[in-house]
Amino acid sequence: MPPKLDPTAITTIFVRVVGGEAGAVSSLAPKVGPLGLAPKKIADDIAKATQDWKGLKITCKLVIQNRVAKVEVVASTASLLIKALKEPLRDRKKVKNIKHDGNLTMNDILAVARVVRDRSMAKTFQGTVCEVLGTCVSVGCSVDGQGPRDLIKSIQSGDTQIPEK
Repeated sequence: MPPKLDPTAITTIFVRVVGGEAGAVSSLAPKVGPLGLAPKKIADDIAKATQDWKGLKITCKLVIQNRVAKVEVVASTASLLIKALKEPLRDRKKVKNIKHDGNLTMNDILAVARVVRDRSMAKTFQGTVCEVLGTCVSVGCSVDGQGPRDLIKSIQSGDTQIPEK
């Protein structure tokens, strides 16, 4: 027989799911099964917690204590930027290789940078803003009608001022 689980022990599991959908129970079962949890119930909890991220790939943090799972959404920078673009919902199974060629304002970039700041590796807030702008390059959107690379260069040269917080 396996050893008894400690009820005070806190277990953290990170899973990457599509927002608003009850994911594959088969992928959750090996992770939460040994902890004495029902994978179907966890999948439903994740779907409920990620309802406002419908259609986007999002990382969820499952905090498990005493056979009770709490779902926290940990949004990546790319997910936050795509959500800030306010694109219409799409059917993942039918629409593939979508271009995110919208235009964001500098205030949107600063808001995303404030959310991501605690996970950033940059020393300053200016560095975090440059990280977010680099993600804008990957996503394919522009900022205030400019390319993100041009904006990064102007921030590094000192032409564009970024607030401290």
